[in-house]
Amino acid sequence: MADLDEQLITAARAGDLNALTTLVADSHPTVRRFARTLCSTPEDAEDAAQEALIILYRKIGMLRATSALTSWMFRIVRNECLRRARQLLREHPIAPETTTPSAEDEVLRQLEAQAVAAAIADLPPDQRSVLVLRDVQGYSGPTVAKSLGLNIPAMKSRLHRARTTVRVSLGGES
Repeated sequence: MADLDEQLITAARAGDLNALTTLVADSHPTVRRFARTLCSTPEDAEDAAQEALIILYRKIGMLRATSALTSWMFRIVRNECLRRARQLLREHPIAPETTTPSAEDEVLRQLEAQAVAAAIADLPPDQRSVLVLRDVQGYSGPTVAKSLGLNIPAMKSRLHRARTTVRVSLGGES
């Protein structure tokens, strides 16, 4: 399957219209699903997914490595969702809160953040990289697995161990 995808991307980059059409159609469900996790409304998600597919259609020839297609598409969707969120904030600014957090609340928030950061820093490198990519940066499981050269079950196992270790070190249940 990966060889077929590689051939499809290579053909699309070379200008094969049928390969490009197939690539766009095959990418649409994944791109839409990713957009729904990032955008604030279903309408924005659909628009972001469409924009990503239009950019794919127009600029596939600029893609340097065929293996970079997924991350390229996710970056386009993420940027489009962020652009739409910024536009929404400009059009409808959020009124500032009338209450400011107390000094005590701020200190507690900072202590919690430091404890979480320390717990993550104490993880073994293989677990830390999976946890950061998946939970902090928000990449999908398959994307994390692929970027780290793991199969999906191995990535899930490391992620589970990392989450459990962080939870235990923060005083939660095991």
